[in-house]
Order: sequence, then structure tokens, then C-alpha cells
Amino acid sequence: MSRVPASTEARLLRRATWRLGLQVGLSVAAIVVLLSGLAVFMVLRSQQDDVTTLLQQAVSQADDVQDPPAGVWLAIQGPGGLTATPGAPAVLPDRAALANVAETGVARTDEVRGGGAVYQVYTQRRDTQLVQAGLDLRSNNDERERLLAAMLVSGGLGLLLAVGAGVWLGRRAVAPMATALGMQRRFVADASHELRTPLTLLSTRAQVLRRHLQRGDSRERLTAEADGVVADAGHLADILEDLLLAADVRADGLTTTLDLVDLAARAAAAGTPAAAERSVLIEARPTVPALLVRGTHGGLLRAVTALVDNAVTHARSSVAITTRRAGTTAVVEVSDDGPGIDPAVLPGLFERFSSTRAGTEPSPRRHYGIGLALVSEIAERHGGHVSAGTNPDGGALLTLTLPLADAGQ
Repeated sequence: MSRVPASTEARLLRRATWRLGLQVGLSVAAIVVLLSGLAVFMVLRSQQDDVTTLLQQAVSQADDVQDPPAGVWLAIQGPGGLTATPGAPAVLPDRAALANVAETGVARTDEVRGGGAVYQVYTQRRDTQLVQAGLDLRSNNDERERLLAAMLVSGGLGLLLAVGAGVWLGRRAVAPMATALGMQRRFVADASHELRTPLTLLSTRAQVLRRHLQRGDSRERLTAEADGVVADAGHLADILEDLLLAADVRADGLTTTLDLVDLAARAAAAGTPAAAERSVLIEARPTVPALLVRGTHGGLLRAVTALVDNAVTHARSSVAITTRRAGTTAVVEVSDDGPGIDPAVLPGLFERFSSTRAGTEPSPRRHYGIGLALVSEIAERHGGHVSAGTNPDGGALLTLTLPLADAGQ
């Protein structure tokens, strides 16, 4: 399974978020434009109907040209000649429209421009007269422009809000994807870290077994090596099962009752060969016969082993594993006589991929500090926690605290 760098994942997620936000924003913008266009069309249609109705009523009710409705100019052409409302614009009356209606007898509506204004003119034959009414459309046009400007501003603000809401919704929609990618990355990192040592041991045992077979060694020797391969394969299977259990958010898995004192002794025994190579002595110090907790054997053993390995790495000569009861909790304390923990490192000691390790100075080489981070995650899965501090002798003190299986025991 190929891994995508975290920075690349972050870029892809940001790009997906913005793309989704823009798509939502553009969709909303298209809807706003469509509704705005429909609203403008309805307003313009309403204005046109109102103007037409006003002019038709003015023509049908006009007895003379002296008292037209507000904003309307009248003209009447009869046997006695053409009369018009005093003060009418120079382009009114529209003589061409009067001549056309006189000839055809069909009423008509026209637009006349002049003097920087637009007039709508309605001409109709009425008995022996031709009556014409004209209305200045500037107020209607001004109202339409104000409406368009208001819609443009509100549409722009609506678009910005839609994009913002889309980005926000995009982040919420992409969040599960980010979580899934993070879980995938964490699982790969956990598996790589946890499987490195058992796979190396399994490969070594298999190579040793092959050499024994090639030399034709005794059956007892071959059986012992084969048993070692089977044991290492079983350990590998336990680690895989625990990793898969940790990756499944639906799983509980805390169904087995385990003795933390026994797990600490096992971790001490497992760490003794590596400690001996560094001239470090590991000592298990149980203060009670047993500490029963509920959890997964592989996970808790890995957690205690990781604390011991960390202590062995930084100890000068000794590592102590103390198991004790504290109220309703079981406590495993792993201390060493090394240089202790730099206070600057302490806040991020249990974070993944820390650039420094406990008891060491920062170096240009990047250290993948995932071991202690896994201890913290295992502790949290078991309802406990892990902490770090300084023991009285000045070395590091790492403490794993877990709830007892039976608080009343």
C-alpha cells in the first residue's frame, strides 16, 4: 500500500474543500441569478402592464387635454384640429402614430425618444377623434436601475456567503475523509514500527533453520529452531491482531483479564538480552502479588516493553520496573539512571514522529518517535494514561496507569 505524504494529503484535502465550496457557491449563484432574472422580468412586466393600463385609462376617460393624470400628456385630434396638453415635450404628440391610427383605425403603442427621455405613447381612435396619451418613463427606468443595482449587490454578497458556506460545509464533508486518511497513515506507521522487530527475528530464525537443514543437524536442534519460528510467527500474529483491533473503532476487545505484574516480568525478561549488551541491569520490583486489569495481552505487553526499551536505551547502568496498586488503579513505573528528560522535550514526548527522544539532545537526523506515542494510545484504549517525569535519582520515570479489573479486589 503506497503512502501519500501528509503534506500532500493536506493539500489535496484543502483543494477538495475549496473545490466543493466553489461548486456550492457557483450553484447557489446560478440559482440566485435565475431567481433574480425572474424577479426582474416580473417587475418589468408589472411596470409595463401598469403603464399600459394608465395610458389606456387616460385615453378612454379624456374629455379634453387640460387635466391629464400625473405625468401624462394628452393630445386630441378632431374635426377642429389638434390640441395638446400645455407644456408637453417637443416630441409629443407623436404625429406619425396619429396618422397611422387615422388610416388603419387600429390602436397602437410606441416609444418616442427626445430630450434625453423616453416616452411611451398610446394612440386610439375614439368616435371621430384620435386620442393620444404619453408618459415619461424616466421614473420607471430609474426604479428599474435601482432594483438591478440592489440585486447586483445582494447577489454579490449572496455569492460570497454561498462560497463561505460552501467552504465550511466542504470542510465538514471532507473531515471524515481526513480522519480516514489519518487513520490509514497511523495504521501504516504503527504496523511499520511494530512489525519491524518481529519480522527481523522471524527472518533470522528462518535463515538459521535453513543453515541447520543444510548442515543436516540433529532432529532435536531442528525442532527447537522450528519451535522458535512458530513462536515468533505467533507473536507476529498477536501484534497484527492488536493493530487491527486498534484500527477498528467499533471493537472493544477489553475482554481478557491480565496480570500486570506478570506482563512486567515478561517485559523485563524480553529486554534483558538487549540490556546486557549495554551493560544495563533490569530489575522487576513487584509490590503486590498480582494486579489484574482488563485488556489485550499483545497491546499491554507491547506498551510495557516499549517503556522498558526506552529506559534501557537511555540508562547508564540500571532500569527498575515497579508494579504497585494506587487506589482503584494499577501502576507500572519504569525508571532509569540516565540523564533524565529534557523539559523542552517533555510536552511532546508522547506525540507521534517527535523530532527528539527522551534523554537526548536534538540532532539533524529526524527520529520517528512513535514507540511512546503507541504506549499512550494503548493506555487510552484501556482507559488509562501514561506520564513522564523525573525520579529522585535524576533519571527518567515513565508511569503507566490502568484501571483495575475489579475496583473492590
